[in-house]
Amino acid sequence: MTGELAATDRMRELLGIMRRLRAADGCPWDKAQSFASIAPFTIEEAYEVADAVERGDMRHLRDELGDLLFQVVFHAQLASEAQQFDFEAVAGAICDKLLRRHPHVFGAGGPLSQAEQSVAWEEIKAAERGAAGDEHSHLDGVPQALPALMRAYKLSKRAARVGFDFEHASQTADKVAEELAEVREAAAAQSAPADAANGAAASTGASPEIFEEIGDLLFAAANLARKLDVDAEAALRSANAKFERRFRGMESLAAQRGAIFAELNLESQERLWQEVKRGE
Repeated sequence: MTGELAATDRMRELLGIMRRLRAADGCPWDKAQSFASIAPFTIEEAYEVADAVERGDMRHLRDELGDLLFQVVFHAQLASEAQQFDFEAVAGAICDKLLRRHPHVFGAGGPLSQAEQSVAWEEIKAAERGAAGDEHSHLDGVPQALPALMRAYKLSKRAARVGFDFEHASQTADKVAEELAEVREAAAAQSAPADAANGAAASTGASPEIFEEIGDLLFAAANLARKLDVDAEAALRSANAKFERRFRGMESLAAQRGAIFAELNLESQERLWQEVKRGE
């Protein structure tokens, strides 16, 4: 209980600091902000939380969670000033939602497995949207502002809930291969006129057809990740980190041998890449 009281005291302190920053004699920068201007910072702080988690950096995770909490407090203060809602209403709304969506814990429902709970959670969410009159499509409620890969994952998951899905992951993999083939066809069609007119000149800029086919390929890949129970966004972040680690390793090896990486031909760079991979 002592810890809860201390947390409550510090939460009151944080809310007071936020009010002071927005006061007439407060901070000019904080006073100038709006919901729209701080929304990008909110997204950025959420990503920094995820980054600290992935790195297992608990010290920075504590700090980043504080930064994210401040964003919540900032939005709530703006809403309070506009007489829309305040932080207490925000906390109350999430408390009510958690109680409502966990009847197996706080209600009369019995214990559920993780899989059963996931199904029940989605059913409760759908019922909430329906009761509020917010759902006109099974795809409603997937935020437009999500990163495109994450949104593709969620859209395909929503569609799968009503049966619009391949039965097996192998069929989804076939769809990825089909989309890749269509990218190849579009790329060949784009390069053919340039080759004929300019003797193998490279085309400048992707055609609308390639743009569309690349999008289809990425969507199919996100769908395959979902079928294999892989978080597509997390998997791509991991791949990014791996590529960066290996690329930096190549640069380091080249420097150790007195070479300038950018001046090496592709064959030499590839040998360094394979060397770094073996070292891992």
